[in-house]
Amino acid sequence: MVDDWGEALWQASARRAQGLRPGGDLAAGDDRPLYWARLGMTAVLARWQPEFTVDRAALRARFEDASRGLTDNAFRTAPGVRRVFISGFDPFGLDAEIRRANPSGSAALQLNGRRVTLADGSPAEIRAVVLPVRYADFDAGMVERAFAPRMAGGPAPADIITSVSQGYPGIFTLEDWAGRARSADPYPDNVRALSGGTRERPVTAPGLGPGPEFIRTTLPADAVTGAVQTPYPVLLNSDVTEIPAGGTAPVDRTDGPTPGSRAVAGGGGGYLSNEVAYRSNRLRAELAPQLPGGHLHTPVLTGLPADPQLLTGPEFERNESAITAEVRAVLEHAAVRR
Repeated sequence: MVDDWGEALWQASARRAQGLRPGGDLAAGDDRPLYWARLGMTAVLARWQPEFTVDRAALRARFEDASRGLTDNAFRTAPGVRRVFISGFDPFGLDAEIRRANPSGSAALQLNGRRVTLADGSPAEIRAVVLPVRYADFDAGMVERAFAPRMAGGPAPADIITSVSQGYPGIFTLEDWAGRARSADPYPDNVRALSGGTRERPVTAPGLGPGPEFIRTTLPADAVTGAVQTPYPVLLNSDVTEIPAGGTAPVDRTDGPTPGSRAVAGGGGGYLSNEVAYRSNRLRAELAPQLPGGHLHTPVLTGLPADPQLLTGPEFERNESAITAEVRAVLEHAAVRR
């Protein structure tokens, strides 16, 4: 039942985001209804009192996976169609502003299952998942469960992967490097959990497989930044923070890591944006090293009305639509066969 309802929620949310299913007063592309509905359904599941023994943690994990696109979301096997796999994120920072959305989640919903035409005129299909902003889910291997089936085995693996998250005001960034560290404390996740890692004392996530301190993107950055620049600039970000070999203090660099250094933060910082990039690309290097992969940061989504009782407004909706359109444009250039 949790599998079926989780998948139904995911499919209904994607269809709504693409204007194929009516529902509610918010704009079709808004990602927040999926987040709110999942929370409500999870609360009901937690209150359920069956007359038999159940593994509540396992049921919740199955519902999470199903309602995030991790199950029943495979590529259709069509000859000659490029396969693009992406991940987005839930809203976060809701303690400060409960109305927040996440444009990466909106883009994932709007693009999931869509056929697009790449910059060279060839067809492609996009499949997506939306990940939680929770350390515990990453510790339990959700990123690997999402990406591994798209990299090895099965009739239709991906031709390109990228994780997507919300990043900096007014710009898109392709992150050149992902670091093998958590260092974002005291900034909490969505259940107010901390990672245990700081800038001065970075830590490695529990259960993370073997890999280098930093992993570099294999996305075609020059092709993307040379072709997609409106309405937001798209830049390659080579910033990292490292503890140099033989050193003890963190050092910020704008030109990537130095040999033998320890990772503190990648271009995406030391939070879960950086970690999804590291985890997915560590797995890519292990299972499908020929696969292009990396991480894309969207601009910060702005435009909420000043009145806190209003959940949306014209500027907010225009910005969300513009960001999704540019994510699609980036993918249409990045996924061209090379």
